[in-house]
This record gives sequence, structure tokens and C-alpha cells, in this order.
Amino acid sequence: MGAAPVWSVDPRTGKPREQVAVEATAEEVDRAVRSAEAARAALGDRVARAALLRTAADLLDESGRHVIEAADAETALGPVRLTGELARTTAQLRAFADVVDEGSFLDIRIDRADPARTPPWPDLRRWKIPLGVVAVYAASNFPLAFSVPGGDTASALAAGCPVVVKAHPDHPATSELCAALLRAAARRTGLPEDVVVLVHGFEAGVELVGHPLVAAAGFTGSVRGGRALFDAAAARPVPIPFHGELGSLNPVVITEAAATERAEDIGSGLAGSMTLGEGQFCTKPGFVLAPVGDAGDRLLKSLTAAVSETDPGVMLDHRMRDAFIAGVGERAALEGVESPVTPGACGDNSVSAGFLTVPARRLTAEGPHDLLLEECFGPVAVVARYQGTDEIEAVLSRLPGNLTATLHVSEEEAGGPAAGLLASLTALAGRVLVDGWPTGVAVAPAQHHGGPYPATTSTSTSVGATAIERWLRPVTYQSAPSALLPPELRDDNPLALPRRVDGHPEAPRG
Repeated sequence: MGAAPVWSVDPRTGKPREQVAVEATAEEVDRAVRSAEAARAALGDRVARAALLRTAADLLDESGRHVIEAADAETALGPVRLTGELARTTAQLRAFADVVDEGSFLDIRIDRADPARTPPWPDLRRWKIPLGVVAVYAASNFPLAFSVPGGDTASALAAGCPVVVKAHPDHPATSELCAALLRAAARRTGLPEDVVVLVHGFEAGVELVGHPLVAAAGFTGSVRGGRALFDAAAARPVPIPFHGELGSLNPVVITEAAATERAEDIGSGLAGSMTLGEGQFCTKPGFVLAPVGDAGDRLLKSLTAAVSETDPGVMLDHRMRDAFIAGVGERAALEGVESPVTPGACGDNSVSAGFLTVPARRLTAEGPHDLLLEECFGPVAVVARYQGTDEIEAVLSRLPGNLTATLHVSEEEAGGPAAGLLASLTALAGRVLVDGWPTGVAVAPAQHHGGPYPATTSTSTSVGATAIERWLRPVTYQSAPSALLPPELRDDNPLALPRRVDGHPEAPRG
């Protein structure tokens, strides 16, 4: 029997577009990993790494029209959204090139020998080195920014790690196109093109996480799939780090004073955030605590009007559409749950947005309503109506880990009275927002895109400059002669890198 074909499918019709590849066999995965490993030494050149990332960004920009057309045909996300995503992706690549040039990610620390200490200190020189081949599992909802040319790939290459990407089946043609551009960028900068290798297929993904030459993995996807790979990574004879982003409810707390102050603005803002990209953002606000009473009623009226005006849309694939429809139906059938705007199927391929409401008291103890505390992927949110801060805290204490948590407060509360709620939300998430909406993750040095399990399987971020840390490990040289040390660790600092020497930042030379 031949290898299974990989088809590009139009989510707007559910019909195959073209065959773009075949699923990789175990032997082909082995060859892919070994090819990437063979390219590893070439990535030791930091100048070449930075050039690779910038050249990749340039080639993606130059081919932008074709990349966006391919991605839209396979995801139905639309040219406007995908144009923005491509810009984010190329900016991310260039940002990591800047990180590589600047060099502080190496975290160089030098403590010179000090025999006067008790006990005496030897000469110690510490920095970080790349782990090795990184397996990247592409995301369904971001065919560019969290897939083949996305943050996991960019940060791994920046760290000096070659990458084998397991393409997502929802956008294989886009994956092939982007991989070809990254490989072309490698050739243009004098690097082996196998610093990036692409494979397709479910079994290929399983083989990849178990390959002995794979040193770490990055994943964005479902709790079920991510947990299976996480367990496989831990069960290896030599376990490896698995940095997985799995799922997030992204709770929002709206105080009564905030609802009184600006109910209409909060309602319309929530509608825009929860329906953005057909509710398929990993940071979609899926669970909201809003007050009972007049202020909360006004908020829901605004939310109802805004959601009702949202056009139906196409989800990434029919499997996700079916899961969304089934998930909404199961939640809406629970006792006490109401549906002011009913989300669900619309025509043969589209879905309509909506939201559900429930008294918060039904969520303060274990029971069938716990389903409402689980993510439902798609354009739906659950609004729990609370009576008093005690109910808010009781519900928050039962929530799982999240990527984000949001607090809306009044102008008066921002002075400090809401500090207790902010502390409760801080315990739940990796990014805590005040008076904003979580969709949209800025690619910035201070960004953190991660959170307690099941949001992620580690404490690291997949967005921002510190994402590079996932693919590095520290090494200390003790009492090593200067001639044996890497240039980065020698006393004369020939590469002019930022370092800490004897506990203090080293003054720039020259």
C-alpha cells in the first residue's frame, strides 16, 4: 500500500482542492530528523542565523500575495486577517534576528577565581547553548504566525536549533509554500536548507516526538492531542522538554461598578473579541463573570445587539464546525442555561455566533455545569451572572489554568479596591489584562504567552523575545584555559556581547 495522500481542502465547501504531499513514513521521519541534525553545526554561526531570519522574512513578504491566497483557500480566514498575520510573522522573524544580534539571550555570567572566599571560588564561566533538533507541531488557527514560519520555528532557529515541522492537515499547501521559502532563505545565506524540514501526517507526528535525535518539541493545539504528545515526550528513554499550548477559557471578570460605568462599551467590546476570527483565537474570552441587576442587564443588552449583528462565518474545517455545534448544544441543554443569542449551524458550512448565560451559583460546586468551565472552540462565550464578590471568588477557585485573564473595573476601583480580584486572576493566567480584551498578542520583549496547565505544559512563553529560552540549556566551564573557551566567554570579549562579570554588568569596551 502506498503512502496516504495529503489533500488541501476548501473549508468553505468541504471539497478537496489538490493533493500537495503524502504522509511521511517512519523511515522518512528518521531521514528528516537526521538531515536536520546534520545541519545543526552550521547554525552555530550567530551572524548567519540572524541573516537567515531576516532573509526568511524578506522572502515571505516578497511572496506575500501567494502566501495569503494559499492560506485563505485552506482556512477561510480572509485576506485582511491573513495580511495582518503575515506582517506579524515577518516582524517576529526580524525581532528574533535582533535578539540574536544583541546576544543577551546567551545569559553569559563570569565569576573569576577568588581564593579568599570560604570556601574558595574557582573560575566559573556560564552561558547557554542550543538543545538540538526541535520538533514543531503547527497550529490550525494561525497558518503563519504559529505554524511553519511561526514563533516556535523562529525562536528555535534563533537559538541555533534546526527544526522539523509537522504540518497541520488544515493547511498543507500553505505549509509547503512557507517551508520552501524558509529553505530558500537558508540557501541564500549559505546555510544548509535542512535547517528546516517539513513532514506531514498524524503518524509522522508520533514518530517525531519519539525520535532519539529530537531534543525538544513545541506544540499548539488541543488538550487531547497535546497531552498525548506531552506524555509520549515524558515516556521516552530520554525525556525531552515539551512546550505545549493546549487550551484556554480566558476568563473575564466585570465588576458591578465597571458595568454601571460603561456597560455598553464592555458589551460591544466583548462581542468583538469573542467573535474575532470566528472565535478561533486561543485567547478568545470564553467565560465571563458579570453582575446581576440593572448594570449587568444593560451589558447583556449591548452584547446581544453586537453579537446579533455579527455575520456568519466559516470555521477552519468541518470537524471543528461539528465539534462546535455539538459543544454548544450540550451546554445549552444544561438546567438553568439560557441562550440570548443562539450560536450554531448556519447553512451548509457556516456557523453563527452567540452566547449562553447561567447563574454563577451553579458553578461554585462540582456538577454537570462544570462543562461550562471548559473551552468551546468557536464563536461562543458563557456569561455567568454573579451576586457579590464571594460568588466571583468561588467560581474563580474552580477554574483551570489559562493563557489570559481579564478584569474590568471602574475608574474608582482602579485605585486599589480591585486588587483582591486581580490577585485571584493572576493565580490563573500568564497574562492578566485590566480594562482590555485578550485577543491579540503583541510580539514584544515583555510578552508572556503561556499559563498554568492546561493552558501550557511549561512555564515558558511561545511569544516574545524570551521564547528563545525554551530551546537552550546552561553550561558552566570551570577553570578552563582561555584557549579552550568559546570566544563568548574569554576575558577580552572579542564579540562585544553583554555579560555579567563578578556579579556586575560588564562595561562595554572601546
